[in-house]
Order: sequence, then structure tokens, then C-alpha cells
Amino acid sequence: MKAKPHISVIIPAFNEENSVGKVVTDIPKDWVKEIIVVNNNSNDQTALNAKKAGAIVVDEPVQGYGNACLKGMAYLVEQNITPDIVVYLDADYSDYPEQLIELVQPIIDQNADLVIGSRALGDKEKSSMTPQQVFGNWLATFLIKLIYGVKFTDLGPFRAVKYSSLLTIDMQDTTYGWTVEMQVKAAKLKMKCVELPVDYRARIGKSKISGTLKGTIMAGYKIITTIFKYSRG
Repeated sequence: MKAKPHISVIIPAFNEENSVGKVVTDIPKDWVKEIIVVNNNSNDQTALNAKKAGAIVVDEPVQGYGNACLKGMAYLVEQNITPDIVVYLDADYSDYPEQLIELVQPIIDQNADLVIGSRALGDKEKSSMTPQQVFGNWLATFLIKLIYGVKFTDLGPFRAVKYSSLLTIDMQDTTYGWTVEMQVKAAKLKMKCVELPVDYRARIGKSKISGTLKGTIMAGYKIITTIFKYSRG
């Protein structure tokens, strides 16, 4: 894959009207064929602002991070779009979308299957991650190394995956376990996984997960149970 690949970007979005347009605008358009924002039952102007910025907007009324990501994948199938690479990116403007070019390089140059943008390896603003996020990432990646023998430093949402490998992984999770499911399945399938440092800043608005006690507990529980779920068999 030495020529410039066909890249599709999927952005799950729930009530991110103040940030989603910035994310779409900052994506390097000369590298990306389609930007799909999945409006995940927002009750604000997320869909409108995403469209204004030039994204394709697909609605997923059933809330859940995984549901939104799966809807974006379903759109590709429905439209007979077969990209070489799919990039996932959050809608809160905490990531730097222009780093997409760096993120896809290991797939192009090294035939990697999965590239994780690691906030732990990159430069992050002091207030960009809560202590529970930092600890949760450490614990989850420690368990993945212990059980699957593959070293990660982050479950970062900014990631690139070879489309053929994504189909092989057969993603199922509909909520908080999406990112870790992808990583543990890739590890279990002996896929080539790479991490690259990415920069990270304080998100626009309040997180629906780490910003609440309920969200933090539910996400932590789902992540840990997902790690052990795929260790069987």
C-alpha cells in the first residue's frame, strides 16, 4: 500500500455542537475520501454543524459509543465503499485531527493492521485526562499485556485500522468496551499492532463518561470485563 490509500473517517458524536465542526475542519482533506459523523441521538446542533463543516451525517438513535461506530461501518457497507483504512476520532476536539497523516503511516509503510494513537506517549495538557482515566488506562493495558502478551500504553480513541483487518476483528461492542475490544481481539488474532504518540488537549465541553461518577464506573467495569471476556477460548 505505497500509493495514497483510500481513508474513511468515522466520528461518533453525542451533543458535540461546539466542537464537531472544528474536528471535521481540521482533518486533512487531501488524505481522506469521506468523513462520516454519526449523530448518536444528540438533542443539539451536532448534526447541523457537522454538515456545515462538510461531513456526511448518519443518524444512530440508540445511544452508545459502540453503536455509533458500528453505524459508521454499516454506512460504508450500504454505500459499497471499501476503504483501505478506517480512522476513528472523537468529536470533542481533544485530539489533533491533523495527526491523522502520521497515524496511518505504519499501515502504509509497515503493513500494520492497527495503529493506536497513544496519549501516554504523546504530549497532553495537564487537565486533558482525569486521574481515573490515567489509572484506568494503566490498569487495562497492564491486563492486556498480562493476558494477551501485547504491550499497549493507551486505549486512545484516535486510531487507524486496516479495513480488511477491521472486518476480521468482527466488532460487536455497543457501548464503552469498543476500543478495548478492538485491541484485545487484534492481539488475540496476532495482528500487527503499533502505537504512535499523539497530542491531547482538554476537550470542549464536559465528558459524558469520565465527567460523571456513573459514567466512570460503568466504563471501567465494561472495559475490564471485555478484557477477560475475549481471553476465553
